[in-house]
Amino acid sequence: MEINDYLVIAMFLTFIALLFTGFPVAWVLAGVGVLFCGVGYLSDIYLDTITGLDFLTLGLVVNRLYKIMDNWILVALPMFIFMGLMLDQSGIAVRMMRSMQSLFGGLRGGLAITVTSIGIILAASTGIIGASVVLLGLLSLKPMLDQGYSRPLALGTIAASGTLGILIPPSIMLVIMADQVGVSVGDLFMGAVFPGLILGGLYIGYIIIVGLVRPDAAPIPRDAEPLSISVIIEVIKAVIPPLMLIAAVLGSIFAGVATATEASGVGALGAILLAVFNRRFSIPVLREVSLSTFNTTAYIFAIFIGATCFSLVLRELGGDDLIERTLTAIPFGSYGIVFAILFIVFLLGFILDWIEITLIVLPLMAPVISGLDLGIEGFNEIDNPDLIWFLILVAVTLQTSFLTPPVGFALFYLKGVCPPDIRLVEIYKGVVPFIILQLIGLALVVTYPTLATWLPAVAYN
Repeated sequence: MEINDYLVIAMFLTFIALLFTGFPVAWVLAGVGVLFCGVGYLSDIYLDTITGLDFLTLGLVVNRLYKIMDNWILVALPMFIFMGLMLDQSGIAVRMMRSMQSLFGGLRGGLAITVTSIGIILAASTGIIGASVVLLGLLSLKPMLDQGYSRPLALGTIAASGTLGILIPPSIMLVIMADQVGVSVGDLFMGAVFPGLILGGLYIGYIIIVGLVRPDAAPIPRDAEPLSISVIIEVIKAVIPPLMLIAAVLGSIFAGVATATEASGVGALGAILLAVFNRRFSIPVLREVSLSTFNTTAYIFAIFIGATCFSLVLRELGGDDLIERTLTAIPFGSYGIVFAILFIVFLLGFILDWIEITLIVLPLMAPVISGLDLGIEGFNEIDNPDLIWFLILVAVTLQTSFLTPPVGFALFYLKGVCPPDIRLVEIYKGVVPFIILQLIGLALVVTYPTLATWLPAVAYN
């Protein structure tokens, strides 16, 4: 190993160590980049290395930031965030919870199934993890505990169902992944549909099994309403508005009528119209949603700035070459490299957020995958089917980062709306089965790549 390789490793270790200091991630990324730019400059002077780094190198960050801010794809980020936050204010989820609880109330574990079903619908219409987890927690946690649900099952169901929005389109994570790797956002959206629905189906199947094996953990409420035509009609009325919004956003993308950026504008307008229809729209609501959108977007773009500085210095030190040499040296063939990357992403999910992994790690590893022959054939209608499949695998793996301690954000979102007597350890216990289910879903997509590539191919055929 050369001195540059040691500097790359030291740069990663310094970044991870500083994360535990509590400093904002954006500051840590940018600070480590500036620090090691200076380290490389001094090593060129005193150690006779040839890193070529000096503080003029950081001037390149300005050009890269201009390209980021001039990126038409990333315009979709604030629009999708606004759409999700406005939908949370529209009262649609409350109405769905009331109606669907009557639909599944007679089943053992029916309320948990209701939560998962609403989580799937919210995922396809909002994609904001924090808002979904908090909303589901406020709406369903107390009723589930009052009905006698076991705490781990109730907490795990809410946390896992709320995280489906990071995978099921329109997902802001998929937008950023497409931008970083240079693939079509529409391809990723279509490729993530089946894996996201499979995860939701696995959650529901697990709840049903728990209800059969441990009836006391998922009891039937004593005051459950009998299923009737009026209940079904009420469910249809509650579900139709968000489904129409989903059809307008994803349908326009899948049909090729609109780009993801244009569809995000349609979604934002549709969310406003739904809020008006439900008489939940007002100037204070618009102000609150707009400010929350600004804050969330600013948080993401601040990490963009820090990650740009970090990755620039890392690449100048030869970090991409080191990672490529390390991965290609794995003696288990092409699929061994894919499994190694997924394992690394899974481990990083314990200490890093999906944004840092997507902005720093993914661009370094995607070129390695593009150079492999994974043998995914028969779908020539889409470009880079190997890369699309790999990105969906990474997206499924990254979803676990919301549930894995100590940095699982969904766990802390849920803890914030829990009664004081519920401990964080109980939430940890509740999400373990759902993490296993996510890994099962990942294994299915690995085994059957068509789950990620069939829908994009059909849409373009």
